[in-house]
Amino acid sequence: MTPEEYVEAVLRLVERIPPGRVMSYGAVADALAERSGRASARLVGSIMARHGGGVPWHRVVTAGGRLPPGHEVEARARLRAEGCPLRPSGVDMSAAGWSPNEGV
Repeated sequence: MTPEEYVEAVLRLVERIPPGRVMSYGAVADALAERSGRASARLVGSIMARHGGGVPWHRVVTAGGRLPPGHEVEARARLRAEGCPLRPSGVDMSAAGWSPNEGV
C-alpha cells in the first residue's frame, strides 16, 4: 500500500465510525496494519491533522479518551450532540469505543 493509499484507507475507516462512537489513533492503525504494513498511532494522528477535515475527525481520540489536541471544545460539543458517553477528561472509552469488526 502506497502512502497515498494509506491516507485514503485511514479516512475511509474514520468515515465508518458510527455517530456516538470513537476509535483511538492506535486502534485505527491496528485495524489497517495487516493490509498496510503500517501500525503507527502517530502516523494516523498526522494524517488526521493534515487530511481529516472532511471526515468525522472528532470520533478519533487517544487511547485514554483524550479529545483531539487543539480541538477539544468543538470535539466535545460534536460528540455530546451524538450522544457519546463522555467523562470530564474526554470520552468514556469502555462505553464508546468502536471496532470495525463489530457486527461481523
